[in-house]
Amino acid sequence: MNDVKNRTSRPGQQSRDELRRQLAAKQQRKLRAQRQRERNAWFGLGMFGLVGWSVAIPAVGFTALGVWIDARHGGPYSWTLMLLVIGVGLGCLNAWFWISRERREIEAEHNRPQEEAPDDSD
Repeated sequence: MNDVKNRTSRPGQQSRDELRRQLAAKQQRKLRAQRQRERNAWFGLGMFGLVGWSVAIPAVGFTALGVWIDARHGGPYSWTLMLLVIGVGLGCLNAWFWISRERREIEAEHNRPQEEAPDDSD
């Protein structure tokens, strides 16, 4: 209660508090930008590469297995085609996993409570 009286009794105290809050928010944005400096365009391109390889490797691997099965054990069904579809599906699930994990990390960092600047009492 005394804190409220002290704030209202001194002229300009409210604007000082607002200025402190603005400066603390600006400082937090600057610190966050410094921490994320390594996340630039190359990071985005790397993420595209990760997604591409996450889909391509299972698709190629399962297709190669399907070609091998078709060569060894012929039949009315194309194992190559079936395993290609399965490989692409598993690759897409894998890519979705990586993207959702990265999104959660970015959201967690954005939603992290801002640390308060030390209060300099006059």
